[in-house]
Amino acid sequence: MEAIIKFENVTKEYFLYKDSKARFKAIFTNNRGVKKHTALKNISFEIMPGESVGIIGKNGAGKSTLLKMITGVSFPTGGEITVNGKVAALLELTAGFSADMTGRENIYLKGYLLGLNDSQVNEIVDDIIDFADLGEYLDQPVRTYSSGMKMRLGFAININIRPDVLVIDEALSVGDAEFKKKCRNKISEMIASGITVLYVSHSADSLREICTRTIYLKDGAVVFDGAVEAGLEKYEKSKSKKGK
Repeated sequence: MEAIIKFENVTKEYFLYKDSKARFKAIFTNNRGVKKHTALKNISFEIMPGESVGIIGKNGAGKSTLLKMITGVSFPTGGEITVNGKVAALLELTAGFSADMTGRENIYLKGYLLGLNDSQVNEIVDDIIDFADLGEYLDQPVRTYSSGMKMRLGFAININIRPDVLVIDEALSVGDAEFKKKCRNKISEMIASGITVLYVSHSADSLREICTRTIYLKDGAVVFDGAVEAGLEKYEKSKSKKGK
C-alpha cells in the first residue's frame, strides 16, 4: 500500500526579521545577515491511508509548521513532501472568505479554493448549509457575521468536502456547546469511515481516544514515532525532567 503522506528528509527554515523595515530591506540584500530559525530538521516519516496519528510536542516544537506544509500553506526549504489525496484542515477556518459575499457565495468560493468544481460543490452545498445552521444569515454578507458564525461556516465547508486526509488542531473552538458536540460527532464519524487523520493535541485522553500512533516532535526533530502510550510516556518524562 502506498503512503498517503510522506516526508523525506524535510527541513524548514524561516528568516527572523526585527521589524517590517528590516523585512523590506532584506528584499534588496537577499536576506544577507538575517538570522534564521530552523523549525523542522531533516525529518522523515510515512503515514498510511486510514491511520489516525497524533502530533505531540511542546509549543514551538514544529507541529504547526508540519501541518502547514501538509496543507500546502508552506513549503520545505529542503527535502520532499508527498500528499496523495484531498486535504481538509480544521485550522484557519475563515481563511479565504470574502467579506462582501454572502455565506452561500462563500461556500462556492471556498470550494474553488479547495480545488472543487461547480458540480462537486453542488453535491455537498446542502450538507454544508444544514451543518452550519446559519438560518437567514446564509444569504447575508459575511462581514455581518460574528466570528463564531464565520467559524461555523468554515468548519461546515471543510468537514463536508469529503477529504482523504483530515487535519485537526485541538485548539479549534467552534460555536456553542451543542455545535461543538455536533463537530465532535462528525469527526468521529469520519474517523470510523477510514479517513486518514492528523491530530495535534496536548490532551492525553483525546489522543488515546482518536489516535493509534503518535509522532513526537522536539526542537524540530522527530524523537519518537510509534504507539500512543509509549509516545505519551516519553513526552511526559521529557516535561518532568525539564520541570526539575
